[in-house]
Amino acid sequence: MSMKLAFTASRSTLAQAARKTLSARYGAVPEAQAEVIVALGGDGFMLTTLHRTMHLNVPVYGMNRGTVGFLLNEFSEDDLIERLSQAEEALLNPLSMRATRADGKVQQALAINEVSLLRAGPQAAKLRITVDGKVRMPELVCDGALVATPAGSTAYNYSAHGPILPIGTDVLALTAIAPFRPRRWRGALLQKSANIRFDVLEPEKRPVMADADSRSVTNVLSVEVHSDPKVEHRILFDPGHGLEERLIQEQFV
Repeated sequence: MSMKLAFTASRSTLAQAARKTLSARYGAVPEAQAEVIVALGGDGFMLTTLHRTMHLNVPVYGMNRGTVGFLLNEFSEDDLIERLSQAEEALLNPLSMRATRADGKVQQALAINEVSLLRAGPQAAKLRITVDGKVRMPELVCDGALVATPAGSTAYNYSAHGPILPIGTDVLALTAIAPFRPRRWRGALLQKSANIRFDVLEPEKRPVMADADSRSVTNVLSVEVHSDPKVEHRILFDPGHGLEERLIQEQFV
């Protein structure tokens, strides 16, 4: 069985060596001609690859040549075609971020894992949170806040004590980062269809930056976030090692 494969790798020596070996063994075509794109690196590189190749509508199969590897499969040079033919596909809808800066510029980005707001100065941020047009939190004093998808719920969200969300659930996690007031507020679970807006209070005294999967916007005044059902990222996993299983495993370690 033949399959048109494109290989892409992070800049690490380990990943580049794997790309060279796999390309020589299985053959390689340009990404625009590929049936599957094989990404070699860590989770950060996998996210970058998914964003970069989104317009091609080609599934991405990641192999870990980095560190964490939550979105990746184990690396092996053997039986790649067989693994790909048996792989399970997960479809992920990203978050859409619309950030308005203090200078009036508006920047938009998509995030597979999370959209986060972070204080950008020595003082805590002050945020007002509105959900579907209704103010739910008039003032949150914190280091920041984030909205996470199920796929991203084990990343920054989990480190900030947010919940792990099972794949397939139509919910998003809204999580506070080091909240000072209300001190005990840990966030909320929201419908996937929710429109969430953060307004930065006292932006000159308490500057805030926004981040969508490591794409940052500085000096924001407001940030709007919602899930984008029109965009789908296709990720391949080895049988029995998909996102659903990995999310369950994370809750028992």
